[in-house]
Amino acid sequence: MERLRSDVSYLQGTVSKLKPPQEFFDFRRLSKPADFGEIQSRVGYNLGYFQANYILIVSALSIYALITNLLLLFVIAFVGVGVFGIMKLNGEDLVLPVGRFNSSQLKLGLICVAVPLGFLASPISTMMWLIGSLAVCVLSHASFMEKPIETVFEEEV
Repeated sequence: MERLRSDVSYLQGTVSKLKPPQEFFDFRRLSKPADFGEIQSRVGYNLGYFQANYILIVSALSIYALITNLLLLFVIAFVGVGVFGIMKLNGEDLVLPVGRFNSSQLKLGLICVAVPLGFLASPISTMMWLIGSLAVCVLSHASFMEKPIETVFEEEV
């Protein structure tokens, strides 16, 4: 129960750190960086400053990737429900009209069904798409968004 409270408080803290859309999409602060050092500086600053917004983008693109790949979503749900059902048995046998199955037989059956379906669902290409799209979205925003004026003066002192 304590873990649930800490997770909820962490989530509330992350949501409270969300920057408003007017600040996140401030096109007046977009500019081409002069050199690679400035890109590193901007990315380092913006990843910390807009962290909650980037987490929201990662979550949204992950959900989009799962919704567009329904077979992968089905495999993940199937494995989750299967593992939950096996754990719910508490080591007892599952008795069906066709026979009696122990937990290791159920796990083996789950693996025999989930692995081929998992290969058909192409999780590697989905992950590669997700990594590429996140790199483009997050890193391009972080590298083109200028730091606020206040931080530039703080660095020079």
